[in-house]
Amino acid sequence: MTDLSTIKNDALQRVEETRDAVRLEAVRVEYLGKQGSISSLMKTLGKMTPEQRQTEAPKIQELRANVADAIAARKAELEEAELEQRLASETLDLTLPAPRPPEGSVHPVSQVMDELAEIFADLGFSVATGPEIEDDWHNFTALNMAETHPARAMHDTFYFPQKSANETLDNAPNARMLLRTHTSPVQIRALKERGAPIRIIAPGRVYRSDSDATHTPMFHQVEGLVIDRDIHLGHLKWTLETFLKAFFERDDIVLRLRPSYFPFTEPSVEVDVGWQDVDGRRVLGGNGDAPGHGWMELLGSGMVNARVIAFAGLDPDEWQGFAFGVGVDRLAMLKYGMDDLRAFFDGDQRWLDHYGFSPFDQPTLSAGVGAPA
Repeated sequence: MTDLSTIKNDALQRVEETRDAVRLEAVRVEYLGKQGSISSLMKTLGKMTPEQRQTEAPKIQELRANVADAIAARKAELEEAELEQRLASETLDLTLPAPRPPEGSVHPVSQVMDELAEIFADLGFSVATGPEIEDDWHNFTALNMAETHPARAMHDTFYFPQKSANETLDNAPNARMLLRTHTSPVQIRALKERGAPIRIIAPGRVYRSDSDATHTPMFHQVEGLVIDRDIHLGHLKWTLETFLKAFFERDDIVLRLRPSYFPFTEPSVEVDVGWQDVDGRRVLGGNGDAPGHGWMELLGSGMVNARVIAFAGLDPDEWQGFAFGVGVDRLAMLKYGMDDLRAFFDGDQRWLDHYGFSPFDQPTLSAGVGAPA
C-alpha cells in the first residue's frame, strides 16, 4: 500500500507541475507506457496467488485509472490554455477578401452536350429525349433489324430477363426489354409522335458490353435526324461540315464520305475528317491527302431507309431524310486532348479540376462554344 500511495502521489504531482504537452506525454509514457512503472505492476498480477490477486488487482487498477484521468484532465487544460493564448495574440482582418468557397465544375461530357445543343439549335434542330430502358421493337425492329439480323450481335446488348412469354409492348409481341444500344429509338418515337417534317438531335447515355481505353459499357451518344421533302445526301454533308466547323472552331475542316452499311440508312456513309500533324499531335483540320496529313473516322451517317420511315407511320414516297450518330465522349476527347475514355467515369477530383468547366462558361455561338482562353 505504501509503494502504491507513493507512486500515485509522485505521478499526480508531476502531472500537475507539467507545463506543456510534450512533457506531459513523457510523464504518461513513464507511468503508463509499455515499460512504465504502473504497467510493470500490472504485469506482476500473473505471478500472484489467487488470494493475492484478488486483493492487489483492484488497488493497481484504481492507481492506473487515477493517473490516466489526471493526465487526460491536464491535457485538456493545456490545450484550452494554448487556444486562449492563440486567440489573444492572433487578430482577424475583416477587410481581407473571403477565401474562395469550394465549387463544383461542369463535366466535359455535359459541356460538350451543351455545345452540341447550341450549335444545332442555330441550325433549326430541337433536342429530343427518350427512355434508356427500351424495348426490342424500338431499339432494333423499327430500325430495320430483323430478329435474325447480324447487326443485333454487333451491339453486344444488355438484355433484361423476360417477365413472361406473353409480354407485349407497343404492339410488339414478345418484346424484350434492354438497355438501349444507341439513341436511335428516340428518333422513331419522335417521328411517331410529331410526324414530319422534323429536325432533332437525340443526345444521351447508351449501353454496350465493351470496355477498354476507347470503349466503356456506358457512354454518351448524339444522333441527328432530318425528315422533310426532297432531302438528299448533299444536305447531310453540308450539315455535318457546318456542325464540325462550329464545334472545333476551325474553318479548315475537310470531310470525306466513304460507302458503308447501316441497317437503318441507305445509302450509308462513314464520315472521315482530315487531320494534320502539329508537334507530334494529330489536330483536326487540313487536307487529309496532303503530306503530314491523314484521315480520321469520326461518325456514321446516311439517308434514312424507306422501311424505317414506313415503320414510323410515314409515306417514304413523300418523305425523305438523313440521320447521323457520333460519340459525345469521343468528340470531347478530340477537342480537349484526352487520351483515355475510362477517366471520364473514375470520379478523380484531379482530373475534374483539370478538365472540368466553370458553371459560368456557358457555350454560345457568338462568344465561341469552346472554353474561354
